[in-house]
Amino acid sequence: METILLSHEQVAQQAEHLYDTNIRQQVESEDNIGKMVIIDVATGNYEVNKNGLVAARILNEKNPNARLFGIRIGYNVAVSLGGVMERITK
Repeated sequence: METILLSHEQVAQQAEHLYDTNIRQQVESEDNIGKMVIIDVATGNYEVNKNGLVAARILNEKNPNARLFGIRIGYNVAVSLGGVMERITK
């Protein structure tokens, strides 16, 4: 598979578009709130796991050239270092 050269901003835009159009309705359930969804923007594949690193490893095994982006399901940010994570879904 050919490596896709994208900026960090392009990866984020594509991941958010994939999440909003295809992935959100499949993963946003009460059981998944707070878990990480890691998206490979090159393939559209994704993994949901409580630990984002585990999900990233699974995707990297499938596609070593993966361009990954993480979203915390139901929250406005993936991680917070001294800030506040706001839940955006009820």
